[in-house]
Amino acid sequence: MRLPADQRRQQLLDVAREVFAERGFHATAMDDIAEAAGVTKPVLYQHFPSKRSLYIELLTDTGDQLLHALTTATQHVETGRARVESGFLAYFRFVAEQRAGFRLLFSASIGTDPEFARVVDNVVQQAAEIISALIEIPASEAHRRVLANALVGMAESVGRHTSDDPESASVADAEELAHWIAELAWFGLRGVRAEEPSQLS
Repeated sequence: MRLPADQRRQQLLDVAREVFAERGFHATAMDDIAEAAGVTKPVLYQHFPSKRSLYIELLTDTGDQLLHALTTATQHVETGRARVESGFLAYFRFVAEQRAGFRLLFSASIGTDPEFARVVDNVVQQAAEIISALIEIPASEAHRRVLANALVGMAESVGRHTSDDPESASVADAEELAHWIAELAWFGLRGVRAEEPSQLS
């Protein structure tokens, strides 16, 4: 079946996400992706000039999906606690429903390639910006940003744990995880005091 160019491109990204997540960047060849997608290698190269360009676009596309999920889940929630829980629920649902994408973004090997690492770090920082805007405490913007990065790091750590467990990371698990971690985060945030001048002894 001949697909329109934009649909074919998205199909190739979806297939490549699964193949790269399973085998890793270096062990995956463009032939592997073309075969899995049911297209010829020239068709694959019509959309992506190299394996590296495909991988970078794939990281960007996956990151955009995660950021969209976070924004959509939290933009219309009214109370602070509900925003915290909605944010974590969106994150853990992404882990459950897009396991290959999550593993791709937060693969340990990402850090060994500066270009890949920059793409993922940009996603993490944008996620922190989204979360920072949801934190309503008497603190400076810089203070909220540090706390937001801590929350993103906590969610990533829990996401890695569940992603590596074949018996977890279902949508039901996502709801339970969101409740547990949101409770921890909420009471932690409620205990944060406004900055006070340092007392030097």
